[in-house]
Amino acid sequence: MAIERSNLLSMMKLSIKVLIQSSLSLGRTLDSEYPPLQQFFIVLEHCLKHGLKAKKSFIGQNKSIWGPLELVEKLCPESVNIATSARDLPGIKTGLGRARAWLHLALMQKTVADYMKALLDRKDLLSEFYDSGALMVEEEGAVIGGLLVGLNVIDANLCIKGEDLDSQVGVIDFSLYLKDPAKSETPKNDAKMTAILDQKHYIEELNRHLSGTVTDLQAKMDSIEKNNKKLSEELTAATDRINSLREEQEQLRKENETILQSSQNKEEELERELELQVGLKQEMEVAMRLLEKDTHEKQDTLAALRLQLDQVKTLNLQMFHKAQDSERLAEKKQTEAVQLEQKMDEMERAMMELEHRCVLCRFF
Repeated sequence: MAIERSNLLSMMKLSIKVLIQSSLSLGRTLDSEYPPLQQFFIVLEHCLKHGLKAKKSFIGQNKSIWGPLELVEKLCPESVNIATSARDLPGIKTGLGRARAWLHLALMQKTVADYMKALLDRKDLLSEFYDSGALMVEEEGAVIGGLLVGLNVIDANLCIKGEDLDSQVGVIDFSLYLKDPAKSETPKNDAKMTAILDQKHYIEELNRHLSGTVTDLQAKMDSIEKNNKKLSEELTAATDRINSLREEQEQLRKENETILQSSQNKEEELERELELQVGLKQEMEVAMRLLEKDTHEKQDTLAALRLQLDQVKTLNLQMFHKAQDSERLAEKKQTEAVQLEQKMDEMERAMMELEHRCVLCRFF
């Protein structure tokens, strides 16, 4: 596996070198039919497949580089558009086809180096997809990540829609790397090409920096617009609230005027009623004084009547005692009368006996 990693690293160096030199000599945007670009994708695909764990399925074992490339979506949120586009492309049915589409899109956006570096920095995640000793988890993978930075000088316009990315056979064409392009070029051309490469690299980096600045400014503008929109909504709501409060204030003012007028009318009525109550109170005071006078007089009369009642009670008591004495005297007299009647009866019988005796004496 060490020899395979060394060979793949060498092939990647040659592929990137030939691609950059040939693209600078052409001085135009590269398309999908450009052989060095096709070979670059084939070599990169072999590097990604090296040491890849096979996933068992019903149709056998399947090795797909789409699994590790999907991790980039989690590590770099800005790559979501590329992953979504690769999934949604019509006609692509395999993971290998989606991975090839993903690499094409990343190259056009000049983000292959950034995304691969983010992926290579997370060997703990790559261990799920690669065996130990694979190129992606060893030092050669980090070297390849650095080599890919040079691709930022390349302008590529690749037509992915309609391409048969599922069934393409990736075979490395070594004929492109057997001749040394450096021997066919003069030192003057080398210096010129180096200057152009440096200038283009500087311009690309400057453009990337400016793009990042524009992105930040755009984000700030969006944030400011959102804040302005929010402030406008709050201002509108505050204006509506102020108008509502003004209407409520006007309504309250009218209600206060009505209440004040009603209060004045009630005060006048209360004043009249108070005057009436004062007059009634004065009349009641006069009546109370008269009533008190009458009460005092009645109390005096009641006292005199009570005195007379006491006297009458005393007289009644005396009469009662006298009546009891008279009753006792009458009973005594009645008893004496009864005794007298008895005595008279006795005397009458005695007289009758005397008379009878007198009669008898006359006859004898």
